[in-house]
Amino acid sequence: MKKTGAQILCESLVKEGVEVIFGILGGSVLPIYDTLPQYPQLRHILVRHEQAAAHAADGYARITHRAGVCLATSGPGATNLVTGIANAYMDSVPLVAITGQVASPFIGKDAFQEIDITGITLPVVKHSYLVTDPADLAGVVKEAFFIAQTGRPGPVLIDIPRDVQVNEAEFVCPDKVNLPGYKLKPRVNAAQIIRAAELINAAERPVVIGGRGIIISQAYQEFREFVEKSQIPVVTTLLGIGSFPENHVLSFGMLGMHGMAYANMAVQNADLIIAIGMRFDDRATGDTSTFAPKARILHIDIDPAEIGKNLCVDIPIVGDIKNVLTTLNKRIDIKEHVAWISQINQWKHEYPLVDDREDAGLLPQYVIRRIYELTEGKAIMVTGVGQNQMWAAQHFQYVEPNSFVSSGGLGTMGFELPAAMGVKIAVPDSVVWSIAGDGGFQMTIQEMATISQEDIAIKIAIINNTALGMVRQWQELFYRRRYVDTLLWNPDFVKVSEAYGIPALKVTRKAEVVPAIHSALDHSGPFLIDFNVEREENVYPMIAPGAGLSSILTLPKVSKDSSF
Repeated sequence: MKKTGAQILCESLVKEGVEVIFGILGGSVLPIYDTLPQYPQLRHILVRHEQAAAHAADGYARITHRAGVCLATSGPGATNLVTGIANAYMDSVPLVAITGQVASPFIGKDAFQEIDITGITLPVVKHSYLVTDPADLAGVVKEAFFIAQTGRPGPVLIDIPRDVQVNEAEFVCPDKVNLPGYKLKPRVNAAQIIRAAELINAAERPVVIGGRGIIISQAYQEFREFVEKSQIPVVTTLLGIGSFPENHVLSFGMLGMHGMAYANMAVQNADLIIAIGMRFDDRATGDTSTFAPKARILHIDIDPAEIGKNLCVDIPIVGDIKNVLTTLNKRIDIKEHVAWISQINQWKHEYPLVDDREDAGLLPQYVIRRIYELTEGKAIMVTGVGQNQMWAAQHFQYVEPNSFVSSGGLGTMGFELPAAMGVKIAVPDSVVWSIAGDGGFQMTIQEMATISQEDIAIKIAIINNTALGMVRQWQELFYRRRYVDTLLWNPDFVKVSEAYGIPALKVTRKAEVVPAIHSALDHSGPFLIDFNVEREENVYPMIAPGAGLSSILTLPKVSKDSSF
């Protein structure tokens, strides 16, 4: 039976199990939008900016482990997706971005709203397609989802000229894909597993670094079995948060530029680093020439391109984390590292995280800690980038798997609000908090309209220090307090929120924090709290740019111990 290209696209999406599309209309995708009502299985969320469509699809994908879908028109609609596509690429998120294109006869002629979006996105996609025949659409969609969701996940772009959406072809849905050059799940090298087990069994001061690959592989049980059997202390990367319960006796928090001092000290004194599903990002390692100077390195990752890219490793293992750990767990010994763990706990006692200071006003750490306590840790935290991100990473104890969603590799301000929308739509029964800075919040503030229209019941916490906080911190510490264009004039966020039909509160004192959070949690719909915190509060610990993990800047010593 013949169908239009738009119908073939929609039917193919339904067959791939797609439930939600985030997008915005435009001339080059009108045939698709005109067809969407024929497919009630496909819920469309009308965003107010295409970047938000990509971020919302990103958040949806991180929680469901299925490809998120976003849709935009040609020209500026397509280019507005690019930041979100790049964000998904950097963080290995499965995404299928569908863009309209000018009609085929006009391609290459600088037609109105024509742009070579496949060329523009070439460095930030796993693959891209320019579809020139509606008969190819079903196969392209199937391939796109397969590529996006397998191996190391990532975004795939499908660009569809307007005439291809309108023209008819026989709808033939392929049973499987045929991609001879696309290799998946290499067989785990048995010799490397044996070598790795020998190294792990012999280590006296080992440390595991858990990365996002554990979450992508959903290898929570295998990872926990590995850690508990070997009794090796765990630190995580920023995006590895949620791979291992932070209330576990072997959990020692996040490493890196704003990681826990004791986590960094453990890495720097280890004799073996077991890196699982992470890529030795500069924010995690600092100066690589001084990283873990006493340690041999075992690196496990699904992507062979990451092995040896930033650091030379002693034993590389390429494979899916779940498969590798399942095999490795059979060969490692049951062992204790009592003295080593005791040493790390001593460092933790000496350099605790502090969530409050009696001599200070309203601190962001205090806010995050109260959200943790009042939700009992049963919330998904979706953060922006900068100080708010780091405080959320440090002061909320993540016990539930995959409960921290943030922009890691690209560091995209404005990610938090639309991504939280996608997360909440994916898991409507979960409590979802968007943790935003006042600067980042205003980059995607227009999505308050989407949230209100769709009644997406996220809770929004603005950590409002009237500044681009992380930039201001760097200017304070490294540029002699020259706050060039960093301090912000902000609108009244409560009035703005109420104008969008979302109830809101402003909090300026500690005594108001708990009642405000209760109000947000008790309200059935979306709710915003504008927390007016101390402007010059900094994120500590901190590693100076270009320094190694041993060069830790910490808060001046205080008498109060961390509650972690």
